[in-house]
Amino acid sequence: MNKNDQEFIIQKIRTQYTEKQTAELDALRALDAKVKRPAKVFAYTFGSVAALVMGSGMSLAMTDIGASLGISEPMRPGIVIGVAGMLMAIINYPVYKKILSSRKKKYADKIIALSDKIMSK
Repeated sequence: MNKNDQEFIIQKIRTQYTEKQTAELDALRALDAKVKRPAKVFAYTFGSVAALVMGSGMSLAMTDIGASLGISEPMRPGIVIGVAGMLMAIINYPVYKKILSSRKKKYADKIIALSDKIMSK
């Protein structure tokens, strides 16, 4: 192990025992989570709904569920519903990135200020 590695490990351990810096680092982590959480919740929820819609359409088109629902020709509505679910799944990631980007712009000043404060010590 070279000297740089040793210094890095020492510094890493040392920072765990500095109370003030740990509190500020926890605040930075909490702020980072506050930025990312709404985008993640949206992506997981919307993606799950999209998968359910797509699966419902596929089931309607490929099985006899349509007959039990009283639909005489379930292929067309099944394809339409399945494609709608696919489109929802396709737009999920761009919408997630848009939400995350807007949240990052909103909180960028606070995160930069807090990280500069931590780094200067």
